[in-house]
Amino acid sequence: MTETACGGPERRTDPGADGGVDGGVGLTALLVAAARAIETHRHDSLARDVHAEHFVRAAPASADWPVRIQQVPDGDGNPLWGRFARYFGLRTRVLDDFLLRSARAGVRQVVLLGAGLDTRAFRLDWPPGCVVFEIDRAGVLAFKHRVLAGLSAAPGATRVAVPADLRSDWAASLTGAGFDPAAPSAWLAEGLLFYLPGPAETALVETVDRLSAEGSALAFEAKLEKDLLAYRDSAIYTATREQIGIDLLRLFDLGPRPDSAGALTDRGWSASMHTPFDFTRRHGRGPLPEPNDALEGNRWVFAHKVRA
Repeated sequence: MTETACGGPERRTDPGADGGVDGGVGLTALLVAAARAIETHRHDSLARDVHAEHFVRAAPASADWPVRIQQVPDGDGNPLWGRFARYFGLRTRVLDDFLLRSARAGVRQVVLLGAGLDTRAFRLDWPPGCVVFEIDRAGVLAFKHRVLAGLSAAPGATRVAVPADLRSDWAASLTGAGFDPAAPSAWLAEGLLFYLPGPAETALVETVDRLSAEGSALAFEAKLEKDLLAYRDSAIYTATREQIGIDLLRLFDLGPRPDSAGALTDRGWSASMHTPFDFTRRHGRGPLPEPNDALEGNRWVFAHKVRA
């Protein structure tokens, strides 16, 4: 174990070697990292992640991707590195704010579901005593640990890496790593659920509810479109396919989506649903609606458990 910046231990279980960032959904973690790097270097940045560009440069699949908007010939006019990357920057800021509000309200356990290359354990100003659990496939966590170790990065909270597949029984891995279901927790599923089959999403939400004490909070991203393929020719999906070879619609699960916000309400949570454009208007930066918009059906859901 190593000491963290706030004096607590950083606990790690064996990350293994499977499921890295070289293909499939793992590549999308690099896409988000590149977007966060671009956002970091903007003069009007909404969120800063100084580690993000190091992930991009460390992976062969993304080594030549831009990490500054000045490296993109058409700049903000580029649908991928302009509009879509700005979307990820806005999402990062909004979800940063959600987690910090939860921590300032007294929550000391944070769980990042499908953590990917998230560095919130390192870059956010956590109150003393916070523990950040990062759940993802072993290979993703191993790549992330290798890059951060090379940077001598020190987390600002106790960081616990939990290698697990969210499509299977991950609750035992989380509680085995020290998570306490009797204490309030803040959960984050950022850009995760639409990669899961509907039944897996339902099982995940049920597990979060079961492990959440009263006073817990959950934020997640959902898509409301009945037919995702209707947006196959949208500018951001087309640019992502053509410029970096990621076909998001082949990675998303195209089956019917459950009403997870409604299910949480039935289980004693309060839930509110927002469009990303709501936060663009609030912050004065970010994407606004446009024709044939693949972001049109995206929703950010914030839920709080008001009764056990």
